[in-house]
Amino acid sequence: MPIIIELFLTFAKIGLFTFGGGYAMLSIIENICVEKKNWITHDEMMNITVIAESTPGPVAINCATFVGYKKGKLLGAIFATIGVALPSFIIIFAISMFLEGFLEITWIAHAFLGIKIAVGILILDAAIKMIKKMQKKPLQIGILLASFAVIMLVNVLKLHVSSIMIMLLAAVVSVAFFLLNKGKRKEGQA
Repeated sequence: MPIIIELFLTFAKIGLFTFGGGYAMLSIIENICVEKKNWITHDEMMNITVIAESTPGPVAINCATFVGYKKGKLLGAIFATIGVALPSFIIIFAISMFLEGFLEITWIAHAFLGIKIAVGILILDAAIKMIKKMQKKPLQIGILLASFAVIMLVNVLKLHVSSIMIMLLAAVVSVAFFLLNKGKRKEGQA
């Protein structure tokens, strides 16, 4: 099967059977693209996740675009992106056309409560996998713990702090440490 078709079908399956959006999809994308198909490495998946989170647009679409480009250049990126987005579009379009008051149906509302729990578990699973495979250096662990603490405080205290600001602050701290270490290495060589 040509890689373009395989990319489309793989990401369409991910888009069709994953509820909860991009973060819930990360675990599935990693399982299929890293472990089953060996299209990308785990390190590339971690980099994709960071880049996808830092760029505009949904995380899953950004991941699909990157993997598609890596495997099939521009056409691969297009087909993977369409594949991951098309199932959700079709489902939402059908719901909006045919079922007025869809979420008011009792059994649908209860099903979505169960789906919310499953989505939370998928997101937690993706986070745990990334933490396990993360380099265990003091700076990375410090940023991880500080970010976690800030996010917990923001949620517990119901503060209005953008997660983007937390990510930017973590990036600034990381770049500052990199530049400081680079400067120290140059002084040691001189």
